[in-house]
Amino acid sequence: MRMISKEALQALRERFPKGTRVELLQMDDPQAPPIGTKGTVRGVDDIGSIMVAWDNGCGLNVIWGEDECRVLFSECDADEK
Repeated sequence: MRMISKEALQALRERFPKGTRVELLQMDDPQAPPIGTKGTVRGVDDIGSIMVAWDNGCGLNVIWGEDECRVLFSECDADEK
């Protein structure tokens, strides 16, 4: 397992705050939601996993250094209006 520095962990928490909308880009897990699935960040844990409530009901975390997701800025901006 990769270790995450305190600085990298803080940067992840700033980039993916609770409530942020994300889209899955890559996850190497047989139980993974389909690529393109959207979800809402529940937080970032102490090892850098992004905890996501996926719209399809899946609860798998995005693992730092292994999986990829992107912030959906348009959906975040829409929530603020």
